[in-house]
Formats: sequence, C-alpha cells, structure tokens
Amino acid sequence: MKKISCWIEALRLRTLPVSVAGVLTAIGFNILDGTFQPAPAAICLVYALLCQIASNFANEYFDFKAGRDKAGREGPRRGVTEGDITPKAMLTAIISTVAVACAAGLSLIYWGGWWLIAAGILVALGLFAYSAGPKPLSTIGLGELAVLIFFGIIPVNLTYYIQAHGFTWEVMAASLTIGLMGANVLIVNNYRDIPDDIAAGKLTLAVRFGRMAMLRLYILDALAAAVLMVPSWLCLSPWLLAVPAVYFIASVMIAARMRHLQGSALNPWLGRTSVLMCLYSLIFLIAAAAA
Repeated sequence: MKKISCWIEALRLRTLPVSVAGVLTAIGFNILDGTFQPAPAAICLVYALLCQIASNFANEYFDFKAGRDKAGREGPRRGVTEGDITPKAMLTAIISTVAVACAAGLSLIYWGGWWLIAAGILVALGLFAYSAGPKPLSTIGLGELAVLIFFGIIPVNLTYYIQAHGFTWEVMAASLTIGLMGANVLIVNNYRDIPDDIAAGKLTLAVRFGRMAMLRLYILDALAAAVLMVPSWLCLSPWLLAVPAVYFIASVMIAARMRHLQGSALNPWLGRTSVLMCLYSLIFLIAAAAA
C-alpha cells in the first residue's frame, strides 16, 4: 500500500485538472461549431493527461538528479528524493508514460494530418525542457510561460483543430485564458517553495520577485483570464458573465488567503486553484452543450 501511495503522490493529483481544463474548453467550442467528434476528443484528453503525468514524473526525476530537491521539503513528498521510489523505477515510468502518450498522439494523425508529428515533437521537447538540460525552464523563471504555452495555447488550439480542421480567434483567446489559469497553479507552487528553491539555487519568478509580486501576478492573471473569454460567454448568454466574474472574485479571495500562509499550508490552495480552473472549463462545456 505504501508503494502505491508513493506513486499516487508522484502523479500530483492536485495539478491534473490543469491538463483536463484545456481539452474540455476546446470541446466546448467544437460543440458550438458543430465539429465535435467524440473519438479524437477522448484521445486528446488521454494524451493531455499522459503528457502532464510524464512531465510531473520528469520534474521529480531530474530535480533529484540535479540535487534541486531535498528531503523534508515543504511541498508534496517527493518519492525519489525520500527514497520511496528508486531513480531507475521513475525513469522507467517516464519512458513508459511518454511511449503511451506518443501512441495516443500518433493515432490523432488520422483526424489531424501528418503535421501533428511536428507538434508532438514540440510538446515532448517542452515536457523535458521544463526540468532537464543545462538550463531547465523551471529554474530560470520561465515556468509560468511554459505552462501558458504547453497547457493553454497548444492543447486548446490543437484539440479544437483536430476536430474542426481550423483555428479561430475565439479559441485562441480561450487558450490564453486556460494558460493563464494554469500559470496561477504554478504560481501557488512556486510561492510555497520559495525557501526550498532559494536553497537549491532555482531562480523562479517567485524567488526573483518575492511573495507580494507573485500575489499581484496571480490576481492579474485571473483578471486577464476572466476578460479574455467575455465575448464567448456573451454569445452563450449575458447571464453567464457571472462565471468569469465569480472566477475572478474567487481568485482574489485565494490570493488574500495565501498572503497569510506559508509552506505546506499552501498545498490545499494549489489544489483549489487547479479545481477552480477545471470547473470554469466544465461549466463552459456544459453551457455550450446546452446552447
């Protein structure tokens, strides 16, 4: 049982709604446009989840190898660092997860065309660039930008394209919304880890600019995310503008609460930021289906 719990912890379940949200949002637009196809949509969801799991595994493995993780850190327990999972087992898990993700991605060529191979290579490079290499994105203050691109812009637009065979400005705006919401999940993570990251020499935005700057960025991201999809909500119903409004108010309340918390006490608020993002996309999907 302990071994299973270690792997469940390594999945970082609190963060997985981030990958789900982008696909759900894209499906909402496909439904509105009459281009929804259940099979590729489902494969996109599986692919997105597998990519995030592989990214989470890789982050744990490469941070351990580089000495950026220490035992007893404030964040969720790291199985490799704590000795619960061997580095070899984690590397095997990374390779296996990436292989299954590639298989899922290749199947999408049937609907989206051969150029998706290039997109898949780009996703794979981003997956490893976040934690591996001489200058991992997570250590030089580019983590939030990576999340914006690889959990917002790419999955939302590609999921929509694979079904609709085209792009729209509305979907692009929605992809930025999801990316900014995902970046806020990372902001909570890095806000919590400031002491650990300083000790490890990781120059995240939180380390560079401090706690108050990150809280302001969290609120600014939430505001931009709420505004970007206003036209799409209006097209469904003026009453649905309550959704981005509630999202923004909830984000401000989370930021206010975070100001008085440190360390592991922030873990639930990372999960709530992630779930809030997923709920936002789920409500959009339901509203689109009901339209």
